[in-house]
Order: sequence, then C-alpha cells, then structure tokens
Amino acid sequence: MTVLEQLTQGDGVSRGVAALLLAMSIGSWVVILWKTWFLRGGTRDLLRSVAAFWQAHTLTEALHHVKSFDRGMLVLPSVLALQGLASSPATKGSLGATGGRDAHLTRVLRVALHGTMRRVSAGQILLATVGATAPFVGLLGTVWGIYHALTGIAQSGAFTIDKVAGPVGEALIMTAAGLAVAIPAVLAYNWFGRVIGRIEAELEGFAHDLLAVFGERPEAGLPTAGTMLI
Repeated sequence: MTVLEQLTQGDGVSRGVAALLLAMSIGSWVVILWKTWFLRGGTRDLLRSVAAFWQAHTLTEALHHVKSFDRGMLVLPSVLALQGLASSPATKGSLGATGGRDAHLTRVLRVALHGTMRRVSAGQILLATVGATAPFVGLLGTVWGIYHALTGIAQSGAFTIDKVAGPVGEALIMTAAGLAVAIPAVLAYNWFGRVIGRIEAELEGFAHDLLAVFGERPEAGLPTAGTMLI
C-alpha cells in the first residue's frame, strides 16, 4: 500500500494530520525561500552601506550612496530618519520637543531600527513553531495509525507478523513525515538567527555612531540635507 493509498483509506484524524503537516511544510518552505532571498548578502550589503554613508560629504550624498548598496533597506530607514529630523525638527512646545535634540535623535533612530528588525525577523516565529511541533504532530498520526492497525488485527482474530508489520510500518510514516517537516525549519531558523543577530549588532552600532556624531554637539545642531557631515 502506498502512502497516498494509506491517506485515502485513513479516517478523518489521519487525513487531518497529513493535511496539517503538508500546510506546515509549505509554510516553512515559503518562509525559507523568501528569507534566503531577502537576507542574501545582508551583512555584506550592510557593511558596504555603512561605509558608503561615512564616506559621503552631505546627507543627500550619503542617502544616494546608501540607496545604491542597501538592497534589503537595512540602513536606509536610519538615514531617512536622520534626514527627516534634520529637515523637520520637532515643533516647540510639543511633547516631541521635550528632552532636547539627543532624545529626539534617539527616538527616531530607535523607531527606524525596530521597524527594520521587524522586517528582518519576520517568519522566525513560524519556523520555530514548525520545528518544535511538527515531530509531535507526526507522532500523533503514528499513534493513531497504530491504534487502528491493532484494532483491525484484534477484530480479524489473526495475529501474525505480516499483519502487524504492514500497518504499523505504514503508521510510522507519519513520524518520518513530521521529522521531514521539522528538520529544515530548525536548520533554517538557526541559520537565519545567526544572520539576523549580526545584522542587529551592526545596525545598533551604526545607530550609536549616528547619535554620537549628530547628537552630542549642542552648539552645532543637526546638519541639514546639504551640509557637511563632518
């Protein structure tokens, strides 16, 4: 009996477990392929974008350079936040104007960084969930299949190796299916986690440098789009 025939002849629970494993596999592979495309050369592009930013002479030039290197838009949100704060400072008397320039820059950089990390980390929860639960879903299908196999043997009254090995072996396919769904998800989650960790560290360092350069000079103020960076 093939796997397809087993699923066709199975009851609602068996077909439901198989459908759930299939959905989990499709979902995890969609995330894996998308994140592989999104994070391709992510760390390299990030470092090149940061280097291009500091080599520029004005914010406008820096923005242009970053756009040419930052394919994943990892550094660009922070640069846009800095440019937006330079061109449109907080209105005096508003809550946003409370705390001085350092607080304003810290706030806009934090918002930009959090937005970037939400995009970069998208799908990680799904991969973690699939990796943690798929083996148990497959085990549920196995236990249910073995139960029905033994029930059928008990009703027939014939207990032989060939009558036990076939149904039990077919039921164990669910366990293998659960592992086949979980293993790629776990491997991808760990690999993406390392890449995301490096990206987050680099972005935090870049934001810290921006705050140090543009936020700790009370007498100079923030540069406008056309002024020198240094």
